[in-house]
Amino acid sequence: MEKMIYAILSVMNNPEKLNVLLSEMKSLSDVDLYPVSCGEIVAVVSDIKRADLIADRSNAIEYAGVIETLAQKFTLLPVRFGSVMESTDAIIKMLERNFNEIQRNLQKVENNFEFGLKIFCESEKLLAELKAKSEAGAETPTRPAPEKTNSVYREYVNVKLKEHRLEELMLAYVDSVIAEITGCLAHLNAISKFKKMATPTNVIDAIFLLEKDKKDELIQAVERLQNQYPVLSFVLTGPWPPYNFVDFAVK
Repeated sequence: MEKMIYAILSVMNNPEKLNVLLSEMKSLSDVDLYPVSCGEIVAVVSDIKRADLIADRSNAIEYAGVIETLAQKFTLLPVRFGSVMESTDAIIKMLERNFNEIQRNLQKVENNFEFGLKIFCESEKLLAELKAKSEAGAETPTRPAPEKTNSVYREYVNVKLKEHRLEELMLAYVDSVIAEITGCLAHLNAISKFKKMATPTNVIDAIFLLEKDKKDELIQAVERLQNQYPVLSFVLTGPWPPYNFVDFAVK
């Protein structure tokens, strides 16, 4: 029977702790979970028929729940939902081929959790404020009035130029917020990744890899940032297993 992999983790010198935990857990469809070992590295798997695997929301949530339970007790690398291999032997060979990269990634995420930070805004309101500040701070030298023209092309260019300037204002503002976030979190030694303008309203989508015992400090820092930027809405999520900080491709 085929094997579905949930996570790859380090058991160090305490494999019995994992065995006890797995005996108290169930995988999708209440199938038993069990370890497949390669030295101190273990893949947590369950038996499954690939044809029976249904990639729906319910199964994805249940799958993630298994990983989150494991992450409370062990340093691990989450595996993507639906990762199935043909046999136990195939999994062992995969662990052997990728042993050094797995070890490196486990060391990177050891004693760390992932946190997500989404920053939202009312884009039209924010753009209006940025435009007003920009116009108030700009010099307005006296220039000769331009000759009037009915050129449709000129009107089109002017519209596009205004749109481009507003985009530049927004991006400059977003960059300044990211710089402020980075500065506020510098003392936490977090590994950060930022995505700008994920949507017109989600202006910053950030993830952080942070030591478990610094969670409260992160929450306090985000609260200070929220007070500093009342026009924005800060939504912090986590802690999560380090889904976005596994940086090797399985060979």
